[in-house]
Amino acid sequence: MKYAVADFGMSVWEGGCFDIELRLKDLQSIGYNGIERLECVDAEDAIHKAAIFHRMGMDFATCRCNVQGSCGQQCSNRFTAAFGKEYTWLIPGDTSKNVSMETFVRRSNTFIRACNNYGIKAALHNHLGCRVETQEELDIFMKEVPEAMLLLDIGHLHGAGGDLLGTIEKYFDRIAAVHFKDVFIKDESIGLDRWTERLRFCELGAGNSNEQWAEAAKLLKKLGYNKWVMVEHDTHLREPLVDLKVSIDKLKEIFEA
Repeated sequence: MKYAVADFGMSVWEGGCFDIELRLKDLQSIGYNGIERLECVDAEDAIHKAAIFHRMGMDFATCRCNVQGSCGQQCSNRFTAAFGKEYTWLIPGDTSKNVSMETFVRRSNTFIRACNNYGIKAALHNHLGCRVETQEELDIFMKEVPEAMLLLDIGHLHGAGGDLLGTIEKYFDRIAAVHFKDVFIKDESIGLDRWTERLRFCELGAGNSNEQWAEAAKLLKKLGYNKWVMVEHDTHLREPLVDLKVSIDKLKEIFEA
């Protein structure tokens, strides 16, 4: 089992990631094994950063080339394959609700063909406000794109009213990694179309929405899950390392019991 941080929330709090080595040192000091994505702008940058991970005994699950458009995604896929990682994020162009499910499915299947060419998997990240948001949308997608893996975000699925435990059981063999976070409802009268006003994500145990994060972790353990466990707190209200330490400690209490 490896524990990583999907460090978007850290970058929001700090204004960016200005030194990957310092970030890794901070996360290593509280028990993490790495971060989800090696972010790079080109091959030289990717190799330089990968060497830092290796020297520190840290790791990453996938790569993202921060170049806009399909060229950037091609590089993300190539770098992911070159470093021997299992999956890349499935981003077949526009992932918003501006795209019909039919179009998204068609593009996703084409994207997967390209990933197959590199010997890697493409993993869908379910996300509020995106094309695959609700349980119904997730089930349709997983049926129509049978080769897709799932980067399961339990916070986003719970926030959309989904079935966490049922999803884990149904798609266990297709789960590439899991994002853990808790959900704090700020105003339940606000709909999902304004989800950032409706809720925020927080450290495990600090939510108020009865998210079954502990039950999800226990079920994954029971089923023999042994891949990446990612902690992601999109919104921090205090020093991120404090929140991230709370969450990893709670997960280790379950997975390592």
